[in-house]
Amino acid sequence: MGYMDLKTIFDAMIAHKASDAFLRVGSAPWFRIRTEVIQASSEGLTEEEMKGIIGSIIVDDRGRKILGETRHFDRSLWHGAEWRFRIGIFYQQETMSVVIRKIDLSSLTFSQLGLPEEILKAFCHERRGLILLTGMTGSGKSTTIASMIEYINQNYSRHIVTLEDPIEFVFKNKKSLVSQRELGSDVLRYEDALSQLSTHSPDVIYIGTINGAEVCQAALKAAEMGALVVSTLHSINAQSTVESLINYFPPQQHVRVFDQLSFLLKGVVSQRLVPKCDEPGIVVAYEIMSLSPTISSLIKENKISEIPKCIKNSAHFGMNSFNTCLHRLLQEKKISHEMAMQYSDERRELEMMLNNDEKSLSPGRTSSVR
Repeated sequence: MGYMDLKTIFDAMIAHKASDAFLRVGSAPWFRIRTEVIQASSEGLTEEEMKGIIGSIIVDDRGRKILGETRHFDRSLWHGAEWRFRIGIFYQQETMSVVIRKIDLSSLTFSQLGLPEEILKAFCHERRGLILLTGMTGSGKSTTIASMIEYINQNYSRHIVTLEDPIEFVFKNKKSLVSQRELGSDVLRYEDALSQLSTHSPDVIYIGTINGAEVCQAALKAAEMGALVVSTLHSINAQSTVESLINYFPPQQHVRVFDQLSFLLKGVVSQRLVPKCDEPGIVVAYEIMSLSPTISSLIKENKISEIPKCIKNSAHFGMNSFNTCLHRLLQEKKISHEMAMQYSDERRELEMMLNNDEKSLSPGRTSSVR
């Protein structure tokens, strides 16, 4: 790469279609391309280069103070008019490291992202309630939420308020008015931002992540008061999502929270990004839970373990299990048998689905999904 500064790293990420870059002194940059992390150069970053990169990210005393006190700093930066990058600085082994994530602003429609249009449009049409996007870090949760916000922005007359740390996607007012607040610059603490929501007259609220009882209770309160609240959670599926929300609270509050969730939790979309086999790239696999009468009863009665079975039997409510999605992607020859099994929670069930496919073929033919 030659001399490495922030612009060089950004350009290289775009050229190599890397979603993430990992930087530390003495080590070559590493890029995440699709789902694999690979070394992107034979040359290690020098202290001078890292100092210049850090100086391009932290440009004021406030940022330097945050890094010094918390040993961590987050920021998003533009690169030209089309690209935006989210940057995290942190310490490891007493030296600073940088992780950069590329935010693709060009594709925010459900169809372009390979997302289920009808159910997501139905979620966006809701006037109040809680919708959660869940999955591991890097599973596309923020992009899906951005597509939902943009859909609402284009189709409904709403006031959308976002609370982000930091702001990733920047929205232009269309049919809706969008107010975006970034922690550290527009508001100092998450708690302050949440307590101020009632004075902002929001119709739609995007909370960057629900990470504890205080944030969860504020989200539920806002939904009860008539807003549509969208947020993220680091959980693997709908069942674990409900369990995670409940476990934020002490046991004596569980009955109340189960009751709130039974009518406020309008939907859970859990995502996993699976490498394609037909072309370079990744495709999203998803599980969807919507608030049907049965799901509402299961949550209210604390029968959370029965949620997966209900999802499998409720396609008419727009629900979809991971195995159903993986099975479809296999039939469409977009992913390999190996990847489908790797990303499935119930591999035996998926094998049975594939075996049934083979049995349905006429004699002498073999399955084409492997």
